[in-house]
Amino acid sequence: IKEKEYYLILGRFVPENNYQTAIKEFMASSTKRDLVIICNHEGNPYFKQLLAETGCDKDPRVKFVGTLYDKELLTYIREEAFAYIHGHEVGGTNPGLLEALGHTKLNLVLDVDFNKSVADASAFYWNKTSGNLSCLINDADGHYDFTEYGNRARAIVKQNYTWEKIVGEYEELFLNEN
Repeated sequence: IKEKEYYLILGRFVPENNYQTAIKEFMASSTKRDLVIICNHEGNPYFKQLLAETGCDKDPRVKFVGTLYDKELLTYIREEAFAYIHGHEVGGTNPGLLEALGHTKLNLVLDVDFNKSVADASAFYWNKTSGNLSCLINDADGHYDFTEYGNRARAIVKQNYTWEKIVGEYEELFLNEN
């Protein structure tokens, strides 16, 4: 795996994070880059199902690398990714998305309301329609400087998701309750 030569997916290995769609779309793209997937797939029944449904084990670009908990190494991996693919469709403000916004220049994010409210104009959005993400990957591969998107993403994190801001908002909420 070479720096700036891989797309990254990092998160809990569950169907609602749309691994199947992201992998199928990646495989349908013409990118020469790898897809590095960091997740808890080993021993997970969903992994066998995913292999059967996608055939991703036959595509040498798709690399499941297991779990990783070294924060410093994860930061480096995020920073050196060509792009991060975020497929979470349930929840709210996802910590993985915030970490990607803080460290990755190009973020390809599933188009759901809560993801858009977090990433705003700092990301490119995809949906589960066949061909949507693969076209986005092909388009991204033709461009090499997403610095402005990375700057926007980091500005969003600094403006909206610091501990100081969040704690202050909770403090104000609790102090103003009567």
